Amino acid sequence: MLTNTTAAGFMGSYKKGRAGFCDDIALVIGGSLVIALSAQVAVLLPFSPVPFTLQTFAVLMIGALLGPWRAALSVLTYIMQGAAGLPVFALGRAGFAVLLGPTGGYLLGFIAAAYITGLLAERGWDRRIATTILAMALGNAAVYPFALLWLCCLTGINSTVLIVGLYPFIVGDLLKVVLAAVFSHRAERCLGR
Repeated sequence: MLTNTTAAGFMGSYKKGRAGFCDDIALVIGGSLVIALSAQVAVLLPFSPVPFTLQTFAVLMIGALLGPWRAALSVLTYIMQGAAGLPVFALGRAGFAVLLGPTGGYLLGFIAAAYITGLLAERGWDRRIATTILAMALGNAAVYPFALLWLCCLTGINSTVLIVGLYPFIVGDLLKVVLAAVFSHRAERCLGR
């Protein structure tokens, strides 16, 4: 049985790199499953091929809680699960074709977002809510170059890319950043760190 003391000891060690190999694998797979679940909370936008999801929220939280490498590997594992045919992408979609579609750039950008957020958290940016929000905002901003560049490859370079791939998501992403920062702080407190 996992008690609060053992949970705090286990979870407290992973960020400092003291977790064992099996612990690392469990954390990475667990992170990928959290992202997969968050992808199923999706709202289709009538003017955009990209749905609004909670993936960014999950990716940023995982970055802050697992650190750069485990978080990036969680996202990569999630992408591999979807590419292999598991219905983990938004709206239960799966397959390599999703990576080649309009959301492919966002999915790749999640790797950078998780890594940057985790790296900044590892360097102490997760100690105060204001710096946690800033770390997550920077991580979130890392998604957009990948996403918009990929959309440009699919549709050509024009202002439509910003209308369908950036502007509709700014307010929601800011809200997700703040919520992820609050939740990660609560999780850290619950884990005794």
